[in-house]
Amino acid sequence: MHRNLRLLDLNLLLVFDALYRHRRVAEAASELAMSPSAFSHALSRLRGSLNDPLFSRQGSQMQPTPRAESLFPAIADALSALNGELGQADHFHPATSNQTFTFAATDYTAAVFFPELIARLQADAPGIRTRIVYSREYDALEELLTGRVNFAIGFEEENVQPRHGLASLELFTDDYVVAVRKGHPLVNDVLTPETYLQLGHVVVSPWNEHHRPIDSYLASRHVSRRTVVELPSVMSAPFIVSRTDLAITLPRRGVHQLFDTRELTLHTPPFPIPPYTLKVYYRPASGQAKAQQWMLEQISQFE
Repeated sequence: MHRNLRLLDLNLLLVFDALYRHRRVAEAASELAMSPSAFSHALSRLRGSLNDPLFSRQGSQMQPTPRAESLFPAIADALSALNGELGQADHFHPATSNQTFTFAATDYTAAVFFPELIARLQADAPGIRTRIVYSREYDALEELLTGRVNFAIGFEEENVQPRHGLASLELFTDDYVVAVRKGHPLVNDVLTPETYLQLGHVVVSPWNEHHRPIDSYLASRHVSRRTVVELPSVMSAPFIVSRTDLAITLPRRGVHQLFDTRELTLHTPPFPIPPYTLKVYYRPASGQAKAQQWMLEQISQFE
């Protein structure tokens, strides 16, 4: 039984896991309280045991080989589950805990989601720390699988299944609105398709994505809108829209939360756009199962 495991020093799996996450020998060795030379020796033993180089130096980082990429999910899940059973996860007490939860989010999703959550945490678990890092993709797949973040806040315009190894919890759905400044010379009470296409548009693209739902629909009708400003962040958009004749199409909740709507008129888009769905993504297997479940319960109360 477990013949393959009998041939391997299981402590070396900690070396593998640390280097996969940090990509630098010095940082991985520091996490395990090892010297870089001892870490390198352990890595050499692991390479010999698995008959694969596992990591190769590219610039300043150690990048995983295809074999290492295929091994990581199983190793990470096994170590996480074992750590949870052996550690203090079952003794998590939110009222006294000082645990840090790391979330991946864009500035837009952070603005519409975190004020309510953090207010609840401050009331019920004041020692809990919340760290928010910039999300580099809608479900932060790499960050979640490598354990760099605990949760990712992302959006979908269609009913897409979460990626392999991830689960998701739906927070809310929202409809889109088109916002323009009050007194706009082209926009009357009803925004027509012709006027929409005449307008210049501000577009927020946090991941440089090219297939936005509204643009995909317009392309199917062999027309396109005129993008004048493309932003990686939503934060400057309210100032641009309120001071120009440009329009922006965003979910209604975000417009009300981020913009001064006294300066705007809001219109129903003249084309069908799938609703905006905000979700939280996470790894079902966790070494801190009780803490994760508690945080998911707090998240699920979002309104």
